[in-house]
Amino acid sequence: MQVSEILFRKAREMMPGGVSSPVRAIKPYPFYVTRGKGSRIETVDGDEYIDCCCGYGPLILGHAHPAVMEALTAQIQDGWLYGTPTEKEISLASRIISDHPSVDMVRFVSSGSEATMAAIRLARGFTGRPDIIKTEGGFHGAHDGVLVQAGSGCTTLGQPDSAGINPDVVSHTRQVPFNDIEALTAMLAADSNHIAALILEPVMGNIGPVFPLDTYLEEVRAVTREYDVLLIFDEVITGYRLGIGGAQVAYGISPDISTFGKIIGGGLPIGAIGGRRDIMEMFSPAGPVYQAGTYSGNPLSLAAGEAALNYCIDNQDIYDRMEAYTQVIGDGITDRGGSFVQTGSMFAYFFTEQPPVDYASAKRADTERFSLFWKNMRDCGIFLPPSQFETCFLSAAHSDADIQEICTAFDTCL
Repeated sequence: MQVSEILFRKAREMMPGGVSSPVRAIKPYPFYVTRGKGSRIETVDGDEYIDCCCGYGPLILGHAHPAVMEALTAQIQDGWLYGTPTEKEISLASRIISDHPSVDMVRFVSSGSEATMAAIRLARGFTGRPDIIKTEGGFHGAHDGVLVQAGSGCTTLGQPDSAGINPDVVSHTRQVPFNDIEALTAMLAADSNHIAALILEPVMGNIGPVFPLDTYLEEVRAVTREYDVLLIFDEVITGYRLGIGGAQVAYGISPDISTFGKIIGGGLPIGAIGGRRDIMEMFSPAGPVYQAGTYSGNPLSLAAGEAALNYCIDNQDIYDRMEAYTQVIGDGITDRGGSFVQTGSMFAYFFTEQPPVDYASAKRADTERFSLFWKNMRDCGIFLPPSQFETCFLSAAHSDADIQEICTAFDTCL
């Protein structure tokens, strides 16, 4: 019996489903990791994998990067929680503001989910309106207001996607399909006086990646301005992943509010809300929108995040290299029974004839074929996120040899 199986049996006795997050519940049991270094992870069973999950996106520099390690080592010698402001908050906030023209002020929190939850509350507090719009399939964390079943064809009021959520909570969350500007325009034209904000992943990361078509984002920005509805860009995944300034700089869009996470913490827990000064100053203690957290602005997360971002900024060639490597993977796929999609270092192989453009088309993917493909890739030493609807990532630590192994595995397993 594998050590991972023994550990999982113990974990199931003490933890619901044996895991701390549902996506880790790999059947028949997950493998347990003991070490990560560079582009690879090692398990308790002695297996080694090339990591194309990268912690679901945060590890843009790979595992245990020396610059992040040095920053963490220096900080931990001085302590790791004070309950007071630190200079590192100002330093990382300045970095984020400098890199995002739409951001005048920043509030730090402890996770991407917390960031989107606070951003939605902020939008409601600023506008005085009760409702928000999200796109079908858009994932914005695991809090009540956005856990709405997507892909149901419902473009007005959503239904809860989890037990324990009161229907009247999600009755204030409306849905429209991604890449459908007509549906969004119609909804705003009919009832914009009740809508505080549209929250949107500019590149959908939790069913994809799925990319905006043509001028979709520009039209979204124009129509939300026309109807005086705030635009929230959820850049928890895309922030610093698609380059310095994330998707909003890459696509030339200025949202009113942005949320960040993952990469800005260098692999440690973090989240942030950024936006226009007049909106951000609604947060307490400057304004009436309450938000607080014991671990907000944690010194270790700030130190790791600043080190990671500074490295990315000082070595921006890593973005071109990661993108080129990702393209090599796609170009090497000879079996075209599916669709390889890529933007920068984000990629996925969909078991669909055409690349998806929204949630409905993504859901047409053959998940049984993906499951077999994923298991075969793992047997070849490649760790992909264990779901058809999760984005794969490369890091700056991936090498020529890694990419060749990934290409060979794709060819074999497909």
